[in-house]
Amino acid sequence: MGCLPLPILFLLGAFIGRAFWGNNGMLWGSGIGLTLGLLSASVFIWLMRRDKPKK
Repeated sequence: MGCLPLPILFLLGAFIGRAFWGNNGMLWGSGIGLTLGLLSASVFIWLMRRDKPKK
C-alpha cells in the first residue's frame, strides 16, 4: 500500500500533461507525478515507523 501512489500519480501526471500540453507536458507531468508519489510514499512510511506515544 505504501508504494501504490507511485504508479498512480506517475500515470495520472502523464495523462494530464499529455492532455493539456502535448508530449512536453507528458514528460513534465510524469516527473511531477513521480516526485509526488515518492514524497507521499515516504511520508506514509515515516508515519508508520515513528514511535508511538507511551501511555
